[in-house]
Formats: sequence, C-alpha cells, structure tokens
Amino acid sequence: MSVVFFSVYMSCMKDWFRVCGAVVAALLLCQCDTLRSDCRAVAEREAQIAQEPGGDYYIGRRYYVPFTRFWGYLRRPGSSWRTARLVIMDESVVRTPDRGYEPPVRGATFGRDQNVEYILRGRYTGEKAYDPSTNQVLPVFCATSYEVRNRKPGFLFVPSEKYSDDYVTLLPRLVPLPSMCRELER
Repeated sequence: MSVVFFSVYMSCMKDWFRVCGAVVAALLLCQCDTLRSDCRAVAEREAQIAQEPGGDYYIGRRYYVPFTRFWGYLRRPGSSWRTARLVIMDESVVRTPDRGYEPPVRGATFGRDQNVEYILRGRYTGEKAYDPSTNQVLPVFCATSYEVRNRKPGFLFVPSEKYSDDYVTLLPRLVPLPSMCRELER
C-alpha cells in the first residue's frame, strides 16, 4: 500500500514540477521583454541626463505616499536616478511647493504634485530624520528654492514600475544595471 501511495505521490510531484517549470519559464520570457524595454528606455534617459549642465543644484522628483514624511528623490545634475536619495525636507527656509492640508482634512492639497520634477537649490543638512510610516532613517535636505522643471516627466526609475500610494514602491534599485542590459543584448 505504501509503495503504491509513494509512486502516485512521486508521479504527482513530477507533474507539479513540470507545471511550475513551465510557469517560471513563461514568466522569465515575459520579464526579459520587459527588462529589454526598460533597458532601452533607461539608456535613452541616461543619455539625456548626461547632457544636463552641471552646477550647484539638484534635480528632485516628488514622490508622494500618504501619511509618510519623506518628500521625494534628489539627484545631482548629470547623475543617474540610480544614485538618487529619498529625502525628508527641512522647511525652515522655504516650504515645499505642495504644502497644504493633508488627508483626512477635507479639501486636502498636500501631495498633488506627485511625480513633478523640480530644480532645487539648497543643501543636505547632515542630519537624519526618522519616517515612522516606512521605518526608514533618511537624510534631511534644506531647500532654498524650488523651480518646476517638468510637470509630466514620465517614469522615475524604469518604465515598468508600478506606483502605489499604499507603500514605498519606487526605489533606485529597480533601475537595471548596465551589465544586466548588455547581457540581455547577447
């Protein structure tokens, strides 16, 4: 009896592994096309970024997730979004452009500039601040000015990214490394 059970069990397991293998293979093939597409778009974006004039300013992308304390990502001109840092803003000199009432207040205006790209002047204070909603300790940036650079700049890290306002979904580690992209082209 146990020999029969064991052989039926093994037969089922083989089928299960075949199905799982087929599903994994299909997912990897889909991912390769997405990754190829992401690699091309990121390469184009990084070529544009390389043309940015240098200077004493930052490029910032507002990244809003309700009930969090961070402002968004900052990078230096000419640097990839891969190097961007999520920051908390010190508003002692200038208030953030979207400063207003936050939910659950009726008519809340805070966060309406989600994904807007800015040119910021200012400095990192050297301090860190804790964001309890995300359990992260983040650098503090004190801006002295904001200027809208692009209201609809498109993707932040990769075109296939999925934004959710439930939790932090957009991270620099999503940007494929150039070595990964070269490997795909082979």
